Amino acid sequence: MTLQQEIVGNAMQMAVVNLNPGQTVYCEAGKFLFKTTNVTMETRLGGPSSGGQQQGAGGSGGMGGILRQAMGTAMQVGQRALAGESLAFQYFTSQGGEGTVGFAGVLPGEMRALELDGTRAWLAEKDAFVAAESTVRFGIAFQGGRSGMSGGEGFVLEKFTGHGTVIIAGAGNFIDLNPADFGGRIEVDTGCLVAFEEGVQYGVQRIGGLNRQGLMNAVFGGEGLSLATLEGNGRVILQSLTIESLANALKKAQGGDKQGPTGGMFSTHAG
Repeated sequence: MTLQQEIVGNAMQMAVVNLNPGQTVYCEAGKFLFKTTNVTMETRLGGPSSGGQQQGAGGSGGMGGILRQAMGTAMQVGQRALAGESLAFQYFTSQGGEGTVGFAGVLPGEMRALELDGTRAWLAEKDAFVAAESTVRFGIAFQGGRSGMSGGEGFVLEKFTGHGTVIIAGAGNFIDLNPADFGGRIEVDTGCLVAFEEGVQYGVQRIGGLNRQGLMNAVFGGEGLSLATLEGNGRVILQSLTIESLANALKKAQGGDKQGPTGGMFSTHAG
């Protein structure tokens, strides 16, 4: 069942979700705004990928089933801790009729509802997840090797699988692209990537070589040493504002800008 939701607002959007009786939606802790009184709220460590929403249900396989569930929850919590994500989810279920619950991101920007049909997963930058219906599984994807460690978003991505609606948020305005429409490959600032469909290949490449122009790009270009690369055929969502640029703008407005005229790899983030 598709989640009935409406994204409202402009500079700081929020999602208003209408729940059918018995329908459940979950969000990352800290993304909840409001709810009607007939919507129950429960905070759990377990997410749908570890069967967290079925705690206390029958047919769990006795002590062995409880132990497997506990181990699955512990592994999921451990992954989220390593990724720097929230350790808990909040679950909202409508009781005795239709209910309404509202969610929002943490930065000025847009939100987007993605529909999963079970054939393709979606991957998103860290902290992009806002809420999803309980049929969508939330996981952590670790990008291996040099590409992940060099990316501006770190080597951690959020991964959504299953069927149903997932709501994500980013900073600034969104633009949807498909690498297939641009010769099969696009290169973007590592901080501008919000989400992409499974099947699109994500990597990180150095900007130029270790020559004069490469050093000029790194020192004066403001992009550092790397760009994200996206290849294949599938949807890609980019954001116009990066967390780093927002932080630098706030520092500059407060008279604490440490970036100076060079930007790039000579930027400092000390207060």
